[in-house]
Amino acid sequence: MTLAAAILAVLLALIFLALGTAKILAVQPMRERAAEAGFSVAAYRRIGLLEVAGAIGLLLGLIEPLIGTLAGAGLLLLLAGALVVHLRKGDGPQKYAPAVVCGLLVAAYLVLHLAAVR
Repeated sequence: MTLAAAILAVLLALIFLALGTAKILAVQPMRERAAEAGFSVAAYRRIGLLEVAGAIGLLLGLIEPLIGTLAGAGLLLLLAGALVVHLRKGDGPQKYAPAVVCGLLVAAYLVLHLAAVR
């Protein structure tokens, strides 16, 4: 694995650990976002669990590349789902930009990660 892929993996893991934990704990801003998106708090907690699992998978990918690849793909799917939800609601760029930026970072990680594995 390249240094750039490892740095992205750690950075993304920190981001998704923080966001996922906030969703799992249902802190007030996350409760508001869940309601705004049309999700129950329980559904949002499940999304948080997936984010934390993805973060752990990225970190495990530092040791076992296949796990990192699968975790990155899973996070990319979650972010695509977030983007779809925002677009269906008619949200503007300020609302969906974080999902796009994180999606681009995950895609960059996957490109670097897969290039190093080959």
